[in-house]
Amino acid sequence: MMFKKTLAIVLTGLLLLATNFGSQPVRADTIEDAQLAGKARVSILKIGTGQKARVEVKLRDNTRLKGYVSEVGADTFTVTDAKTGASSTVAYNNVAQVKKPGKGLSAKTWIIVGVAAAAAVIVGVTVIKPVLCDGGAGC
Repeated sequence: MMFKKTLAIVLTGLLLLATNFGSQPVRADTIEDAQLAGKARVSILKIGTGQKARVEVKLRDNTRLKGYVSEVGADTFTVTDAKTGASSTVAYNNVAQVKKPGKGLSAKTWIIVGVAAAAAVIVGVTVIKPVLCDGGAGC
């Protein structure tokens, strides 16, 4: 009789522990999903709509979309490929990352930076070094 009672208490405790531990990750995933969807919605609203609203979207299944935001809704937005004209409607909760393309420097800017650096080296070697050095052993 005592064995059955102890076994019932242990099994009840294990059952309660299993239900508590099993429900917490689901709740955490739901909160994380909601936060990602909220971030995606805010990013898309900042970018706006129209052909100048260029965007790169990475979905949760690692699919990447490039184009411009043509429509924005409450739960979805539409990305249109500028080259092909193909549109893809995307739910905010399927988005992993949103970014604006072309945040790096253009080729023209890199050329200007390179020319300026080369000019600085040439001026340093031909003008500044002779002025600072009077022919001593360190020059």
